[in-house]
Amino acid sequence: MIEAMEKKLPYMIYAEVTPNPATMKFVANHLLVDNSAVFEYGSGEEAADSQLAQRLFSFPFVTNVFMTQNFITLTKMDGIEWDEVMLELREHISNYLNSGNDVVSTTAVNEAKESATTGMTDHSDASTPVEEKIVEILDEYIRPAVEGDGGAIHFKSYQGGQLNVVLKGSCSGCPSSSVTLKAGIQSLFDRMLPEVKEVVAEEL
Repeated sequence: MIEAMEKKLPYMIYAEVTPNPATMKFVANHLLVDNSAVFEYGSGEEAADSQLAQRLFSFPFVTNVFMTQNFITLTKMDGIEWDEVMLELREHISNYLNSGNDVVSTTAVNEAKESATTGMTDHSDASTPVEEKIVEILDEYIRPAVEGDGGAIHFKSYQGGQLNVVLKGSCSGCPSSSVTLKAGIQSLFDRMLPEVKEVVAEEL
């Protein structure tokens, strides 16, 4: 009964600032995409499987759209202040969702579940005990904080003491991401898994 009532509640969107001044996080009160799925688009042409992303790119100042779980992180071009456009964007997203439109096509969601098309590795693909421990640390200690800032972090590979991760959303291009990487992520692995000597981030 409670679940049925929750489904009838309209979408409400609120905006959150992120450590990256070029990005803003728009959070919904309902799940937008499957927890395991991450979608990021750099242009309207790339967003063929998301009508919502295409509409967001109709705003000429939007340069990137990142979507996962219950939030959307938008990147803007320089010269535009968030105060000037935030309310319009929030209303646009809310109206779209409350019209009953899909966030991402069913086909794209199914493909995201079936295979990691970006080449990133999830927990099920970790092939060694060290890799499994790395993914556990990322999932438990690092991923929640990164998602809270409107981004995402994924394990990509580990070899010879070097851990390669992929940063997306607000973390991509963020001026403070290198500081977070060294002062936060690297120091955490120094304490919990000293086999990891260096953490290197790649941006997509």
